[in-house]
Amino acid sequence: MVVSEPADHVATRRSQRVEFPGGSGFPLAGIIEMPTVPAIARATFSHCFTCGKDLKTIVRLSRLLAQRGIIVLRFDMTGIGDSQGDFAQTNFETNLADLRAAVAYFDTQFDQPAFLIGHSFGGAASLALTDALDSIRGTVSIAAPSDTWHLADTMLRMNPAIDVDGVGQVTIGGRSFTIRKATLDQWRRYDLESTIAAIRKPILALHSPDDETVGYESTSRIVPRHDGEADGPAKSRSLITLPGSDHLLLKDSRDLEFVATVIAGWIERHAD
Repeated sequence: MVVSEPADHVATRRSQRVEFPGGSGFPLAGIIEMPTVPAIARATFSHCFTCGKDLKTIVRLSRLLAQRGIIVLRFDMTGIGDSQGDFAQTNFETNLADLRAAVAYFDTQFDQPAFLIGHSFGGAASLALTDALDSIRGTVSIAAPSDTWHLADTMLRMNPAIDVDGVGQVTIGGRSFTIRKATLDQWRRYDLESTIAAIRKPILALHSPDDETVGYESTSRIVPRHDGEADGPAKSRSLITLPGSDHLLLKDSRDLEFVATVIAGWIERHAD
């Protein structure tokens, strides 16, 4: 289903609301930001944990990228925002299933070269599927963790009763979410670090050393440092450090403009 939204004052893009089947069987809501100039590529944008497609960071970046010729699908995963389903029943595997479904839907709509973009935990999901999805040429991770078990530890610090009672409430961004112990256990088991280490496709990682939500040290596992010339998977990986930026890239309004320009240039380079 596609319903056009009225264009705002930005003349170089337009938005379309879409709905498609998610990986867990529930309808997922998305918005496609489309350039009004010929598109050079397309990207599926995954949101951070509990954030949703309408997070200011994701909305602004998606629109800036559309202005630079990138078609962007931003969507809500199961139980988040405008998508249906029970968030309490989701985990990293359901996130991956939803991202697979979003890419499959996007593949039927456009034939431009395809990329993944993910912010924070959405970046982790994007990295996890980079090599697994045939249509994807490369991935951009923004402030992404290199593992999933740290999030389990964070939830337990917020509410230790989750491990004891099997379920508990946590408050994130002023909203209450139900978290199950089974979800934490799944996060602890998933070996994201090995998956990232084996990725063969190009990766662009952007991260701030001042990020207080996801530590900058995760970048060393996404883009390994080498004393000499990089080889193997690391040869096609790039890191952009964003000193002074925060996790959401909202501290300085110039950060999102800079990040959008870098991402668009990187995507254009790898779209040929």
